[in-house]
Amino acid sequence: MEPVLFAAEGGWFAFEGISGLFAITVELLAIVLSWVLIKEVKWEAIFRHPRNARARMCQVLIAIVFGHAIAQFFLQYMDYTAMLRNFVE
Repeated sequence: MEPVLFAAEGGWFAFEGISGLFAITVELLAIVLSWVLIKEVKWEAIFRHPRNARARMCQVLIAIVFGHAIAQFFLQYMDYTAMLRNFVE
């Protein structure tokens, strides 16, 4: 008899797929959110030409770094709350 975790109908593999899709979605949404927030910064104080390709690339990289940090915080918080659910049971 096969274990339920490796069933062909889904089981553990389906959970990993949904979890991965959720993580990618959260990551992309966090990057978009940080990009929207970064657009409000007065870049003229930092760059001479804030619409230059180098300045835009720097803004994109900053948005990716901040978005990744926000997403990791959220995903780790979700993992920790799931662990607490096992602690209570």
